Amino acid sequence: MRLPIIKHINEFVKDHDEDYLHESVSLLEHLAEAKGIKDEELEVIGELLSNIYGALEVRKEIRQGKDERDALNDFMKRVMGAVSS
Repeated sequence: MRLPIIKHINEFVKDHDEDYLHESVSLLEHLAEAKGIKDEELEVIGELLSNIYGALEVRKEIRQGKDERDALNDFMKRVMGAVSS
């Protein structure tokens, strides 16, 4: 999960619509189930999914009234706290 990627996805949502993220998640999850998909490809799909899910979490906090910068920072603190636990 990378903050610059999540931030970039957040910018996309500002210009377009959050529904694109939900549709992208559905497509990537379906693609991950394809026959013959390689481990390296699954890793890339997993990384994309984690960044999209992260962006969705940040968007949720922004909708609840949190400043974008604070939402991004708080999200990464939660992720880092979960990793170190």
